[in-house]
Amino acid sequence: MAANVEQKGLILVVEDESIIRDFVCEILGDEGFSTHALENADEAELYLKANADGVSLLLTDILMPGSKNGAELANLSAENWPQIPILIMSGHETPESSGVTHPVTFIRKPWSFGQLLDGVDQALESVKTS
Repeated sequence: MAANVEQKGLILVVEDESIIRDFVCEILGDEGFSTHALENADEAELYLKANADGVSLLLTDILMPGSKNGAELANLSAENWPQIPILIMSGHETPESSGVTHPVTFIRKPWSFGQLLDGVDQALESVKTS
């Protein structure tokens, strides 16, 4: 790793479309974040149960296959690991319309690089100010 790239923490990326998941991880990696990518909320729940202390941010899509969607994952995470900020991205739903009951940061797909990075920064800042 280059000496001038500060490691900024681990972002758990939960997105069922592999091209988007890989793209998000590449963008975040270029910004100094480490990422752990999963394709559904069920996998993310198991990961969080074992590794929540190491997660700096949960970034999730809403609509995904599996027994839980991203809204349910966001609610589960906020109830069990309130120290982890949540960034939701969706092109179809909003956190409110999908049943998210906790404060989250939201970006609408399709997003630009800047919107993604602003959303990450906003979500990370929300924890420092609460």
